[in-house]
Amino acid sequence: MNAEIGLIGLAVMGENLALNIANHGFPIVVFNRTVSRVDEFLAGRARGKPITGAHSLPEFVAALKKPRKIIMLVKAGKPVDELIEQLLPLCEPGDILIDGGNSLFTDTIRRTRYVESKGLLYVGSGVSGGEEGALTGPSLMPGGSAAAWPHIQPIFQSICAKTPDGEPCCDWMGPDGAGHFVKMVHNGIEYGDMQLICEAYDLMKRGLGMTNAEMHAVFDEWNRAELSSYLIEITRDILAYRDESGQYSLDLILDAAGQKGTGKWTVQAALDDGQPLTLIAEAVFARCLSALKEERVAASAELKGKVTTFKGNRDKVLADLRAALYAAKLVSYAQGFQLMRAAAKTYNWNLNFGAIALTWRGGCIIRSAFLGDIHKAYRRRPDLPNLLLDKFFKSAVTKRQTAWRRTVVLATRLGIPIPCFSSALAYFDGYRSERLPANLLQAQRDYFGAHTYERVDRPRGEFFHTNWTGRGGTTTSRSYSV
Repeated sequence: MNAEIGLIGLAVMGENLALNIANHGFPIVVFNRTVSRVDEFLAGRARGKPITGAHSLPEFVAALKKPRKIIMLVKAGKPVDELIEQLLPLCEPGDILIDGGNSLFTDTIRRTRYVESKGLLYVGSGVSGGEEGALTGPSLMPGGSAAAWPHIQPIFQSICAKTPDGEPCCDWMGPDGAGHFVKMVHNGIEYGDMQLICEAYDLMKRGLGMTNAEMHAVFDEWNRAELSSYLIEITRDILAYRDESGQYSLDLILDAAGQKGTGKWTVQAALDDGQPLTLIAEAVFARCLSALKEERVAASAELKGKVTTFKGNRDKVLADLRAALYAAKLVSYAQGFQLMRAAAKTYNWNLNFGAIALTWRGGCIIRSAFLGDIHKAYRRRPDLPNLLLDKFFKSAVTKRQTAWRRTVVLATRLGIPIPCFSSALAYFDGYRSERLPANLLQAQRDYFGAHTYERVDRPRGEFFHTNWTGRGGTTTSRSYSV
């Protein structure tokens, strides 16, 4: 019997996704470039399941029902393009190629147009949830050729995670690169969430002098209320984990972070669209700074200043920190959704922000109770320009604003860096400012470069130039950008 769907790439994610598909009753054929992996998989975890293996791409394609649905789980970049070129001569018009890796969305835009020009359909699908999610139910964010969705929807919405109300954490995102763009922003928000939690941990550990056991108890408490999330939950568990010698494993891990690039892509996309993605940018740069381990060790002996321990009411500080974490987390999501809103205009995507929040409600790394409130915010107002302006979140951040400021001040006084907490607060203060000092900036630009400026007493869109030195004349720069 021909398989309903095929999957190429039997690394950790590929194996688990194949098992997930088979466990939901969809016969699947698998292939891997190193063919021995296929036989190992069939003899091991896939034994007894509706999974067949192929030892060549022609054999793989021939084993599929038409229209063929092929999931590619290979390394992003050139390997995807090479695999597409190998598959095109073997496939027929109407067949569907699905890139389930972390591809750059502009590559997916290009590939969608190319594959469609060959008569096939193309899908770029974000997959979030890691190894466990792939097996038990990931969050899926497909986009690309719209005609592909009816064919893959029954499979995708069967294997994905479900919300507490039973709704699938999978919906069609939009054309060409929309799915991979949404996944990219998801990863950027993930960078921000993780860094905020790390900064809270650092303030507790070095600023308050708390033990791992004490911090475990705090994160356990936080996970029972408004901060409940997968990342808070695993942080709680990490803090309590001991190795075979009885030592806390966390204390033995080198403080030099890695990254695979999706956070950087998110920041680059924000710069391209002129969006202030400040918190997520700081999260990316915090990883870059952490990687300079040897340099930081040397600098610590040269640059004077020490971290001091807080003396006072620790419970009040922890209450402030909890409130600050919620408020800063809101900014991370507000900036992420603001970027998606801008990209929707740039690329002509009709993104459903409420559906995106629902898609992230389960299965993915940033899943949290918080996303349920974001879903409700966009149901109340689909054209909401910024989450900070939603009535629920506006009230929530107003109540926490003073605690947020106290937290930033305390960390600064103690000498503990909290780049994401402080960046989020600066964004909040900037976004709510009727007037910013950019008038001086525009005057400076006009002074040295004749870049022109607008006036408060004239309509927007009229530009003026001042001959500040008396020697510049009336010639102005031919380009103006806000």
